[in-house]
Amino acid sequence: MTMRLLRGVLSLLKWGLCGVGAVALLLTAMIAAPLERPPEMRSVSDSAKGIDWSTLPPLERFQARDGTWIGFRHYAPNGSTTGRGAIFIHGSSGSSGAVNHALTHAIASRGVETWALDMRGHGGSGTHGDIGYVGQLEDDLVDFVAEVRKTAPDLPLTLIGHSAGAGFSLRVAATPIMQDMFVRTVLVAPYLGYDAPTNRPHSGGWANADVPRVLGLAALRKLGIDCCSQLPVLAFAVRPNFEKILVSTYSDRLMRNFATRGYRLDLPAVTHPMTIFGGAEDEMMISDKYAEAVQAIRPSVDVKVIDGINHMGMVTNPKAVSVIAEDVATRGAGQS
Repeated sequence: MTMRLLRGVLSLLKWGLCGVGAVALLLTAMIAAPLERPPEMRSVSDSAKGIDWSTLPPLERFQARDGTWIGFRHYAPNGSTTGRGAIFIHGSSGSSGAVNHALTHAIASRGVETWALDMRGHGGSGTHGDIGYVGQLEDDLVDFVAEVRKTAPDLPLTLIGHSAGAGFSLRVAATPIMQDMFVRTVLVAPYLGYDAPTNRPHSGGWANADVPRVLGLAALRKLGIDCCSQLPVLAFAVRPNFEKILVSTYSDRLMRNFATRGYRLDLPAVTHPMTIFGGAEDEMMISDKYAEAVQAIRPSVDVKVIDGINHMGMVTNPKAVSVIAEDVATRGAGQS
């Protein structure tokens, strides 16, 4: 009797170990799946043409709480000042010195003191394509606002984000510790998360995710194992040989942090006015679905779609730049 029980226990143990081994092999195979970079997306590469770079402010730096130097550009207001300020968050792969300069310069030209930030993992901030932990980007932004407050202690600030930076701005707007730092949030062609109806497959060819690796790392986190999050999981269709300027891949932790937690989760937590601008010809997002998706959750969000503008044109095309810059300069905190 005892021997039969012992053999039964050993048999169960054997099959249990086999099961664990099979799961381990499966997760290893998923994590080892190679990340494939998509071919260059010309609508992004060509967006730099015609921009006046002579007005680009120099890159400055401040030190974040962990000692890392974070880059930014400061645009002093031109002409009559409005008594308003704005902080701009670039999109995926970009930086403060990328094509969004056309928009940030236009905002400052309308009397709004403006700062454009190199998010950690981009431009002059930290290691390209990676961060230390999920939540570090929020910590950096809190530190940056504290830096701004040294010279502008009472200036009301609008948070503006483009594309993935707009998704991150939505994440920020839903975070209690940050809600009182900004009076208003403006989302330009926002990426609202992988499950949003506003997405085109692979962002229209701009981004390619290593889905097996993403799922494998998520499964490990469910098991309480948070390893390998420094591995690249998202590749962008940047111009070849431009990796020193543009970020070509994101690590798992950067991808998870530089985005909304999910528009269905973040929107209900937003307490301040919010406006979304989309381009009718956006090749990465489906702009005519913004209003339906967002206003079903938060009807007060103002959604505006600009005719004839594609994704990068939202920060470079004179028509879109003028509309957005005028909005930031003239609409108050009590308006969406």
